[in-house]
Amino acid sequence: MEKLAVAADGDVVSAHFGHCSQYVLVEAEGGKVLKRTTISNPGHEPGKLPRYLAELGVTCVVAGGMGPRAQQNFAAHGISTVVGITGTVEQAVQAWLSGELSGGDNTCGRTGHGHAG
Repeated sequence: MEKLAVAADGDVVSAHFGHCSQYVLVEAEGGKVLKRTTISNPGHEPGKLPRYLAELGVTCVVAGGMGPRAQQNFAAHGISTVVGITGTVEQAVQAWLSGELSGGDNTCGRTGHGHAG
């Protein structure tokens, strides 16, 4: 079983994983959704979100943007990251389920603070 976390602002993929309003969690197996839940963002501080999502069993995080240190923190927790994703959460989930989700340009243009993950 795999578990995806999509950083979301309403029905769209958030431009920055740490500043989104919520995460849509999708548990899937064999390309089929087993469970889908939405949780509020517990807050953005260095290292908190990778730990928190790892404890929830997340294996992949999708967002528009994420800093390199955050990506390293997720990798240290065994979580892959896909950035540069735009559009709706549903589009991202369907692309992930079909194995066609591929990242693009990191949509987070910020530097410095907020990229510690």
